[in-house]
Amino acid sequence: MPERILIVDDERITAANHARIVRTEGHVPVVAHSAADAREAMRADPSIRLVVCDWQMPGEDGLSLCRWVRTAMPSNYIYFILVTARSGSESVIEGLTANVDEFLVKPVEPLELLLRIRAGLRVVALDSRDAIIFALAKLADSRDPETGQHLERVREYCRLLAGEALRRRAADGLDQEFVSLIALSSPLHDIGKVGVPDAVLLKPGKLTPEERVLMQRHTVIGAATIDAVLHRSPGARFLEMARDIARSHHERWDGAGYPDSLSGNRIPLTARIMAVADVYDALTSERVYKAAMPHDEAMKVLREGAGSHFDPGVIACLESVAEAMYQQRGHLSRGVDGATPVS
Repeated sequence: MPERILIVDDERITAANHARIVRTEGHVPVVAHSAADAREAMRADPSIRLVVCDWQMPGEDGLSLCRWVRTAMPSNYIYFILVTARSGSESVIEGLTANVDEFLVKPVEPLELLLRIRAGLRVVALDSRDAIIFALAKLADSRDPETGQHLERVREYCRLLAGEALRRRAADGLDQEFVSLIALSSPLHDIGKVGVPDAVLLKPGKLTPEERVLMQRHTVIGAATIDAVLHRSPGARFLEMARDIARSHHERWDGAGYPDSLSGNRIPLTARIMAVADVYDALTSERVYKAAMPHDEAMKVLREGAGSHFDPGVIACLESVAEAMYQQRGHLSRGVDGATPVS
């Protein structure tokens, strides 16, 4: 996606050269010839997330501008590249103290500038991605007071299960990024519950058949919600993964799940992993309508569901990481309320 990149340099030829380099990557340069002009540009255009700025300028210098960015623009992280003729550790320390992200030493090589910009935009993308996930996950959190702790636990369970699947080479396309992204995306699995009426979502007793249908709609609502975000950020792998998890984490290996009655490997691997993590947490958590099931009993239920409810391959991964999941549950529970997991 094209990004708007701010170029700040009092030397107009240098600024024009940097702008031309930015255009070669398909991005849009915004040029300012002073720190004051740069501040105005950033105030007027919050989409600017990366700045390439000369250190030495008449009046306010680039280092001072960076300090202003860190204090006056806290809502979005702005990646700051400082261009300087200075060298030596003292200059580097001075720049790092002002929270400069990267340095470029004059004369600037075009390829080096491009590579530094690419690296900076990757950092900015990670910041934006996490912000999207946090904002969406908080929607579900606001509807259900138990969701917050649940989200943290299933995130770690998914990370452990996916890591074991990677170690076993259990499927094509598995890599370390897959492990990181499923942990990142997993908190969005129940985002669709924002569309479920309170009378159904918060009902302490057994649901009627009609209420169960309403509850099951959260999978479709969640996928549609994430699809709407994905439409604005096409190709975002973490959103594609989150959408698959939201829609399919209640599918069953034998095809008896919902909403699409998928079976076997037709169910996305991300959703098959989430199904095991989600059910383990549900079984071992106390609810107003049930007591927490001990870890060993929960494991027995999950084993019995292999080949019917759950992917047998994911259950095999569970066997290897079950102790780590139990320990992680204890760590997260104590961190929240001092509780101890049921053994």
